[in-house]
Amino acid sequence: LYNANMEIVEYKAKYKEDVKNILVELQEYIVSIDHWHLNIITPDYRKKYFEKTIKNCSVIFLAIEEEKVIGLICGNLIKYDKYDLCDYTCPKTGHIEELIVSKKTRNKGVGQLLLNKMEYYFKSIGCEYCHIDVFEPNEIGKNFYLKNNYTTRMRSLSKKL
Repeated sequence: LYNANMEIVEYKAKYKEDVKNILVELQEYIVSIDHWHLNIITPDYRKKYFEKTIKNCSVIFLAIEEEKVIGLICGNLIKYDKYDLCDYTCPKTGHIEELIVSKKTRNKGVGQLLLNKMEYYFKSIGCEYCHIDVFEPNEIGKNFYLKNNYTTRMRSLSKKL
């Protein structure tokens, strides 16, 4: 499994370039499984998606091995508004924005450690639920979450016109 020297740490700016690289690696995978060919990687993807991730995630944990990022998980709290309260009990819920393990270190338990870390964090701040969206063609991701007792609550359906 994973190297005993691997550690899970909160994001630090010194890992900025590694984080950009692993975000690109995830997008390359998503592009490769997108049968509609709608997902792309623009020339400024690396910079812009990193900025979006840093801005939108309240917590980021990194799996570090030999001073390199080999995995990442980031999340935040779901924010409800007054309209949500009209038809939903609005329990405190954490949302995983991204979970990425570098392809060279997959299937070694790194993703499990990152997921455990995020779930523990969410529980520690009083969350009752954890939510994640998974790209439908991502069978590996779906199977991973199902194995970890996640269940489909909503499903988004699309049709090409």
